[in-house]
Amino acid sequence: PIAMEEGLRFAIREGGRTVGAGVVSKITE
Repeated sequence: PIAMEEGLRFAIREGGRTVGAGVVSKITE
């Protein structure tokens, strides 16, 4: 599981490659 906080930089890796990256600006339910 990946916990994300507002303003936290995150990177999604799959298969050893980065498929998504950025900064969490807002968390929606």
